[in-house]
Amino acid sequence: MKFFRRFFNHALAFMACTITFIPIYLVFVNSLKTRAEASSMGVEFPTALQWSNFITVIEKGKLLTAFGNSVLYAVASTFIGVTVAALAAYILSRNRTRFNRAVYFFIIMGIAMPTNFVTLTKVMQLTHLINSQLGIILLYSATQIPFTVFLVYAFIETIPRELDEAAIIDGASPLRLFFSVIYPLLTPVLVTSAVLNFLGIWNEFLMPLYFLNRSTYWPMTLAVYNFFGQFQSDWSLVSADVVLTILPVIIVYIMAQRFILSGMVAGAVKS
Repeated sequence: MKFFRRFFNHALAFMACTITFIPIYLVFVNSLKTRAEASSMGVEFPTALQWSNFITVIEKGKLLTAFGNSVLYAVASTFIGVTVAALAAYILSRNRTRFNRAVYFFIIMGIAMPTNFVTLTKVMQLTHLINSQLGIILLYSATQIPFTVFLVYAFIETIPRELDEAAIIDGASPLRLFFSVIYPLLTPVLVTSAVLNFLGIWNEFLMPLYFLNRSTYWPMTLAVYNFFGQFQSDWSLVSADVVLTILPVIIVYIMAQRFILSGMVAGAVKS
């Protein structure tokens, strides 16, 4: 019985990996084909590797500018969102009154609630943040808060309150107490949430599409959309563009995978 259960689990995992890998394989293979070979988006290998497709994409698609925008948006909004969410989670977790409990549930509702783009557009227009890099950074930061608060909230309970009391006795202000004592202890869960938020922001497509009208502000995901519209019949260039867009995400995930796992394991053990 255990053998069949193990076999079934392994087969299911293999199928899931295969389904996930196939689109990446198709995009990568066709990015190295000629325009004629890539027109059918087939699974066969190219007759000759066309590495020049990537150079063409970088030059004509202005991907260097888009890459810089993506890095700016992902890094800045992740730092702001994680820090603000950690502050909120610390206050709500340390002071578990009925009001704070209601505020906590109200915040984490943002994980499941859909975004109302009509209302959000009105808010962005009234605050003069639409079509600006600062606006999209603040918008990304706000979208991270529910998920990060959810992760950090329970983790803070594992930190002894005696540390807070000792810091207060030593004369530490509330902000110094948090950033000097509590914040370093949250490293495992903060790294986990930061990496996941970074990957989510890098792959975001709708928000920059709605709130960034200037092409010089577009991230790589939107540059792919623009490039596809310009070279919609040349699937080799489109595939090369997609490969260059997802490559940083894959590298970040591979490098940060152990931090993600360690943060989740630490939270599971301490909770």
